[in-house]
Amino acid sequence: MKIASTIILPLLLALPLAAQATPPATDIGKEISQEMAEARVEMRAEMAKAREELRTGNLELDDDSLRFSGKDDKRDKHRRSEAVPPAEITPQGDLLVDGKAVEVDARQRELLLAYREQVIAIALSGIDIGERSAEVALDMMDRSWVGLVFSALTGGLERRVERIVKQQVQPAVLAICARLPEVMVAQQRLASTLPAFQPYANLEQADVDNCERDVRGEFASL
Repeated sequence: MKIASTIILPLLLALPLAAQATPPATDIGKEISQEMAEARVEMRAEMAKAREELRTGNLELDDDSLRFSGKDDKRDKHRRSEAVPPAEITPQGDLLVDGKAVEVDARQRELLLAYREQVIAIALSGIDIGERSAEVALDMMDRSWVGLVFSALTGGLERRVERIVKQQVQPAVLAICARLPEVMVAQQRLASTLPAFQPYANLEQADVDNCERDVRGEFASL
């Protein structure tokens, strides 16, 4: 997780140019604060757009969706070799496979809509996590612009951002892991009643079991 790096690096690259102009320190502080304010506005607009697209657009399915394990095992290779066609669930509960609507009855449509809602809720949680991480980084840089150059030399600012992100974000990511069992049940229920959905019922118990371990492993590297 290098959220801090992607935000801090462009700012650090801009600092030498500001130093060449040798403006008063107060002007530098105002300029950096303005940059941070503009970054917040842009980031929040992008997140809002992503949320709206999730809620109103088709939910894309594939044979690798909602899998959290990174293992390249035989099961994964077999899935990739099967050439599963693209599929989507529309906001109206239609299942489109390779662009064509699959005939569904009222019960199947109800299950498709329930599954779509579950997956979108998880995706929205992911967006919230990303926004929270970006806000942490922006807030820290905005509050400590005077020490930014010195922190950059030692990587201290990045380490502080990553530590706070870990403390605030890891529990939210683990909460997503806790929701996977109910998603797996929804997939299996859909697959049993709607054969066309079967290739996209890809969550298995191993994925659920490995989620928390994998997340903790990722955050341990911060």
